[in-house]
Amino acid sequence: MIKMQPILAPSLLAADFSNFQQALNRIHHYQAPWIHFDVMDGSFVPAITFGAQVVAHLRPHSKTFFDVHLMVENPERHIESFAQAGANSITFHIEATHHAHAIVQQIHKIGCKAGIAINPGTSLHHLEALLPFVDLVLVMSVNPGAGGQSFITETLIKTRTLQALRNQQNLHYHIQMDGGINAETLPSVVEAGTDILVAGSAFFSDSHVNALLHSLQG
Repeated sequence: MIKMQPILAPSLLAADFSNFQQALNRIHHYQAPWIHFDVMDGSFVPAITFGAQVVAHLRPHSKTFFDVHLMVENPERHIESFAQAGANSITFHIEATHHAHAIVQQIHKIGCKAGIAINPGTSLHHLEALLPFVDLVLVMSVNPGAGGQSFITETLIKTRTLQALRNQQNLHYHIQMDGGINAETLPSVVEAGTDILVAGSAFFSDSHVNALLHSLQG
């Protein structure tokens, strides 16, 4: 797989929930290629964020790639609604289901890219069998459920392993990392093989965004 230029995916979890249009304007201004939607159900993780209706309302206002990250129990129940709302990619957690391969098939059948996510405390062995079938693997570098957490350095081992497996097996998934990414942590995240960088607090902070973008540009 040819190494791609890292993609920045700002997370709306760190935006002002009372003004998503302002968040979109900021994302468009900085020309971020993806928008990351952290969907939380209050069960798989303690917090509740938003559902497919928010994606549907924002879709007419942006041509940016919509990257939906389902931190929910029974993710198969929500695939169709997010696809209809305008998601381009839908990622679910390996910890949230016993039927991961069937959900990947479900996502592909409705025309979206399929991603699988893994928490910091979960071994990669749980998802290795899925790697030939998914378009994206999301490595959580914080524990899911809240923004603004500190980066867990040990999770870089997973991205390095995923990069090695991709090369060894000639697979084509992208590697995404989510949590604690800022100007200081970004270089090591990219060096470890990450293709898509989810940034929330650092991107939506006026005092940090320029440093983040400068770090991304190398």
